Amino acid sequence: MDRQHLLSDQDDPSASSASTQQYPVVAGADAMGSSQPMDSGATAPPADLMDRVPGYEGMGSGDLPPPYPEPPQPEGPKPMSPNREWQIPSISEELAMEALLEYVSSKCCYSKKPVQEMIFSDLQSHNTFRYSLETFTESRSTEWASVPYTGQVVDGHMGAAPGPWDIAVPVPAIFQDNTKQVQIPYTSSVKGCHSCLTLGRSPCRRCVTSGMMQCSMCNGVGRLSDSRCMSCNGAGRLRCTFCSGRGSTTCKTCKGKGQLLCFIKLTVKWKNNLFQFVVDKQSGLPVDHLSQVTGETLFSDMQPLVYPVVNFPDNAINQVSEKAVRQHQAKFFSTCRILQQRQTIELIPITRVHYTWKEKTHIYFVYGAEHRVYTNDYPAKCCCCNIL
Repeated sequence: MDRQHLLSDQDDPSASSASTQQYPVVAGADAMGSSQPMDSGATAPPADLMDRVPGYEGMGSGDLPPPYPEPPQPEGPKPMSPNREWQIPSISEELAMEALLEYVSSKCCYSKKPVQEMIFSDLQSHNTFRYSLETFTESRSTEWASVPYTGQVVDGHMGAAPGPWDIAVPVPAIFQDNTKQVQIPYTSSVKGCHSCLTLGRSPCRRCVTSGMMQCSMCNGVGRLSDSRCMSCNGAGRLRCTFCSGRGSTTCKTCKGKGQLLCFIKLTVKWKNNLFQFVVDKQSGLPVDHLSQVTGETLFSDMQPLVYPVVNFPDNAINQVSEKAVRQHQAKFFSTCRILQQRQTIELIPITRVHYTWKEKTHIYFVYGAEHRVYTNDYPAKCCCCNIL
């Protein structure tokens, strides 16, 4: 009975875009969906200074569930190719030797003698299958945000603010993580900056508003030994370089404007949630090494919602597909919007190589389409390798 290994199961929500009317990404948010914050350093004023917007009373409580009218149903299973070859023979002795030589050449302390003098005794095929399920999701959340007010259009109370899922935001490259921020229409208003009390400047913390700092050369004494300090000319104090002697600095919140444009910010996150599973054929090769190589794609199915794999020759794949598909659809359906799912089955070639050198038998593995090598008993390593 094959043992089954789970390579990775990253189950985090992030769902699809909606709907009726599209609004532009506002200044401060990258038009291509940058994850840079929209507020450009400004912070939202305290809640008691915010206007109440109908439909947005409970902001900041996490992702907003999408308004599905009813649960979507996946189509039937995608048929398998009846004449498909499900196995790959072991590699040739020549290819096995080339792979080991390349591996040994990458190790500074490995001798090439075993590769040049070894005698092959057996090459065994231990091919295995890797199942992958990707669920591409979109999630949405809202919060108050602000940017310095520089004369932008103020649209608060000019219309009814659309719901978070009523704003159409273009979906970026599919199956790739991304984030985009959008200013929700009809939610903006101008407020006095709460950080500087509309002054546009903040007290300098270095000189405590005095504009002067103690001279570091004479520690404020004005003299060095028996002579006058040349750095401060005997005054013991110097003009504050942080505020240029003004005693105050430009407010970081409003950038010196004294006012903020406050609005509700919609954050849209797209995430590719990956589940992978490899059938362990008990070849002796650690299964976690297989996550770093590619194989031959035997089956691929991409739909808004996929149906579990059925009738695959290895029943372990059928069982894990049924479990993974049901879990992803149940978990993400309630918290975000599922845009697309993709499931694939790959055949990963593994050859277990037995060889003799100096009358002793050794083993190494050649695996993946890249012909990577794994061995834990290479017979000709120097002392420093053994220490490492």
